[in-house]
Amino acid sequence: MKEYKVLEIKQSVFSSNDREAERLRGELKEKGVFLLNLMSSPGSGKTTTLKRTIAALKDELRIGVMEADIDSEVDAKAISETGVKAIQLHTGGMCHLDADMTRQGLEGLDTGDVDLAILENVGNLVCPAEFDTGASKNAMILSVPEGHDKPLKYPLMFSIVDVVLINKMDVLPYFDFDLEKCREYVHMRNPKAQVIPICAKTGEGMEDWYQWLRDQVKNWKEN
Repeated sequence: MKEYKVLEIKQSVFSSNDREAERLRGELKEKGVFLLNLMSSPGSGKTTTLKRTIAALKDELRIGVMEADIDSEVDAKAISETGVKAIQLHTGGMCHLDADMTRQGLEGLDTGDVDLAILENVGNLVCPAEFDTGASKNAMILSVPEGHDKPLKYPLMFSIVDVVLINKMDVLPYFDFDLEKCREYVHMRNPKAQVIPICAKTGEGMEDWYQWLRDQVKNWKEN
């Protein structure tokens, strides 16, 4: 019987990426740059949430945004209209960013005059969760139309995030979405994750999100 050598490529790639992510995180800490990795499904309201967040905080924090996508420049154009620095990252068909790709993005963004760098990751609940980008904190948006059972279906994503924004609360009456069940499922995966219901369109709950972000940036710089 012929013998075959099995190479654990996936494990090796993840291990190498984890080391690079820790290195990047340390460098950002030294520079006082807080990097937020923002993830979600397509259509959850990432860009709308970002635009409203930028409008609220751009007089307090120097903000730069990296928009990651397989193709197109739609999101970067929308963010640049807010007046903050923005660049578009094309992933060449890949459905995620890893630490090295994030480093390249930060170099292109030029974080010398940035307090808060935001990476709007590729719209996907699977691949982005598998790769540590080197971010200071991970956030995700779950929109009401997606359903309250997503933490059960995508366990890794919900297990790695520090905060979950439940967006589109304005349409809650029209969908079979149980907010308390969603909280329960999130905390099943990640007891430490903060859950903040919001509506990026109307502004509902957004102040709680802004304050969370302010606190995280402050703690990152001071501790």
